[in-house]
Amino acid sequence: MYLEKINCPDDLKKLSIENCTELAGEIRLALIQKMSVCGGHLASNLGVIELTIGLHYVFDAPQDKIIFDVSHQTYCHKILTGRKDAFVYEEKYNTISGYSNPKESEYDLFPIGHTSTSISLACGMALTRDLKGDKENVIAVIGDASLDGGQAFEALNFAGEMDSGLIVVLNDNDMSIPENHGILNKKLNELRDNHGEITDNYFKALGFEYIFVRNGHSIPDIIKALNRVKGTKNPVVVHVCTQKGRGYKFAEVNREQWHWARPFNISTGEFLCKVPDENYGAIVSEFLIDKMQRDSDIIVVAASTPLCIGFHEEKRKRAGKQFVDVGIAEQNAISVATGIAKRGGKPVFATNSTFYQRAYDQIEQEMCIGENPVTMLVTHASVFGHANDTHAGLFDIALLGNIPHLVYLAPTNKQEYLAMLNWSIEQTRFPVAIRVPWTSVYETKDEVSLDYSQTKYKVTISGKKLAVLALGSFYYLGEQVVKECKNRMDIQATLINPRFITGIDEETLNDLEKEHDLVITLEDGIVSGGFGSKISQFFSLKNVKVINYGFSMDIPKKYVPIELMKQNKLTPEKIVNEVMMLL
Repeated sequence: MYLEKINCPDDLKKLSIENCTELAGEIRLALIQKMSVCGGHLASNLGVIELTIGLHYVFDAPQDKIIFDVSHQTYCHKILTGRKDAFVYEEKYNTISGYSNPKESEYDLFPIGHTSTSISLACGMALTRDLKGDKENVIAVIGDASLDGGQAFEALNFAGEMDSGLIVVLNDNDMSIPENHGILNKKLNELRDNHGEITDNYFKALGFEYIFVRNGHSIPDIIKALNRVKGTKNPVVVHVCTQKGRGYKFAEVNREQWHWARPFNISTGEFLCKVPDENYGAIVSEFLIDKMQRDSDIIVVAASTPLCIGFHEEKRKRAGKQFVDVGIAEQNAISVATGIAKRGGKPVFATNSTFYQRAYDQIEQEMCIGENPVTMLVTHASVFGHANDTHAGLFDIALLGNIPHLVYLAPTNKQEYLAMLNWSIEQTRFPVAIRVPWTSVYETKDEVSLDYSQTKYKVTISGKKLAVLALGSFYYLGEQVVKECKNRMDIQATLINPRFITGIDEETLNDLEKEHDLVITLEDGIVSGGFGSKISQFFSLKNVKVINYGFSMDIPKKYVPIELMKQNKLTPEKIVNEVMMLL
């Protein structure tokens, strides 16, 4: 085996090109084996193996700077740069993150988990290199889907007139997470179909030299192209055509499903942990499809993450023109949705919690200052969402919870979620965000409110001495805390479902002061700037103590959710221990 001999890129350079092709096969098998056990971004990494080998064969990292966009396709890069043990030995599978991380290796330049950034970062590094009079190559590796993002165009526009040596390697697999969208994708298709020869070449129009590699799985072809641009004094694009999921038939056929894979059986392609039939994505997609069929004003907007609300290919087809995917471009998605609302449509935008960070300005400015009634569904907003630092869904409460005019809601169960969603779509006064529960589906037989135009908390259990405000998906942790207080202290605590992240229910909080000595808040997000901080501020000059429970700002690069909860004292036992000391 060649793989066992690779401990750094210098070891790779000792191999012949023929040996490199055999190495690619060994890496492919290692990736499939590891992903079958612990899951991960399979299809994107299988498609970039030969390209990554070529990059490290030709260039001299870490002196030459290789910057991967998104960096969820860096598994092969990690193998070649001293971290192969984490892909070869099962007991070491969890020793590295799934994205580039400078704390892991000098070969990783930035912690990158979002799209469209690599060319901008490379521009900055190339500018500084030139000012210092140095000579290293600076290479930005970016996928065709990442070109959808506005920052990628901004960087290309800037780089084209830099008068500097910058290499952009375009990994073109003709896919985003689902299918690609947009006129740029059509232009890339024309380049692929015509071997890179068309009159209106997008990259040449922006001032780049252009090289086309038709077979991105031919290591000789890749090495030849990269050697041509090594040491360039001008901005150049190397357009490499690859196949997402290359070498694993199930991932080649269903590239969307295998973009990120759960543990699976290699021979059958069957996922080992099934997604429950009853999940919030499936529930809301059916709810929306039904409403859309009865109301042509409803438009679902996605930014390449339609599966987060269950809009798989069949449902996208059922929605027809009432479903719009703008590509991986969250800023554009928010502004498009705002324009829909302004014109009298009923837009529903959905994406992961972490990606809302990329569109804060559009939410705060056009949407909220203009008071345009957009519905935003915030998914994976939980410690149980993506368990790593670049995708952690723990910041959205602090991010969105303090924007004027925005109503941010946190349902606790299926019926409450659908009631909030229905109200938001039909009302015309507020921009609304809904923090989708990211737990098992809970149901209630209790009556749920149909109107959320006024901030009003829901007292579900009335008690004395202690009040527990348990937000959204942590409501059920609140139930456990109240039960534990009754068992261990013989105190019947008050339990409240706040429902609203934004705003304060002063009437309910003032009532608590009469018969309560302690208020605790529970939230599935960071404490600093979160929901609980509003409650603490409200009671700051009153005779009520407040403890906020949530997560610290120190999010590990990779974590086990239950362990992170324990570290942050988010267990019924630890919470009640503190309550006992204070009461």
